[in-house]
Amino acid sequence: MNSTSCHVCLEGLERVGSLAHERCAHAVVGAARLPEIDVDLAHLHTVGLAMVGRASLSGVQRKISLNLTAARSTLRTEVGAGRFILKPQAQAFPNLPENEHVTMRMAAACGLEVAPSALVPLRDGSPAFLTRRFDRADDGRKRRQEDFCQLAEKPPKEKYDGSAELCFRLVRRYAAEPGVAALRLFRQLLFCWWTGNGDAHLKNLSLLADDEGRHALSPAYDLLSTRLVIEDDPLALPVGGKRAGLTRRSWVELGASARLPNKVVEREIDALRRNLPACESLIERSFLPDAMKVAYRELLRERVLG
Repeated sequence: MNSTSCHVCLEGLERVGSLAHERCAHAVVGAARLPEIDVDLAHLHTVGLAMVGRASLSGVQRKISLNLTAARSTLRTEVGAGRFILKPQAQAFPNLPENEHVTMRMAAACGLEVAPSALVPLRDGSPAFLTRRFDRADDGRKRRQEDFCQLAEKPPKEKYDGSAELCFRLVRRYAAEPGVAALRLFRQLLFCWWTGNGDAHLKNLSLLADDEGRHALSPAYDLLSTRLVIEDDPLALPVGGKRAGLTRRSWVELGASARLPNKVVEREIDALRRNLPACESLIERSFLPDAMKVAYRELLRERVLG
């Protein structure tokens, strides 16, 4: 794995041999160094493709629950109550951990709230994506989280049977501050389209309750560019009835239907162009192979809306 970029923030490292800046490691695991991962890819069984009418990454990415040891030096598997989630490489699609890692960093650079995460080596040296669970309080208590499938009273198998408009109706109905939640949702859906994420379905959007039981849009999760591994992958949730071929007008009309002020919608769309240099820089410093870096940059440039 590339040793010149921090495995958390992707900025340059000052110390040879380290994986992450101390401040970055603290942000993810609360320790000065990223812990060792007591997992070997050779002992994991890849889950088969989930076929929901088309090729999908759902079901391909194995998710493993982990907890830190008392010394905070090692992460080990934990059934049910782990504070961390690990996603190793998948046989069906290449470089998903590297893809998710850089996409999450790009999301943060674009103003989305995301859970702390890192790219970490397993015992065999293969990279895996590590993220800290945001549905666990500092004392380990489970925070109430309801995904949009649950809110729409749909079974999990119908996670693709929705729309962007349905999502806005749900946040208007259930969020404690619906206007704030609607703006955050618009930014997240726009980012998913910009980065070619065709797996942003109803189960990958959630409301999270605070200690007073007030619901807000959860931090963004499961963000990656499916277009890098599935050619012409369309949006999971249509915008104005369309899963592909979206234009600036498509997003302006979505913003209007979500009851967002037009000037706010225009500002969010224009932010894509402002955020392009920072995102291209993150891609260049990422752990993706060179061919994927080129493809990702080309996708962002193609979808910047004038």
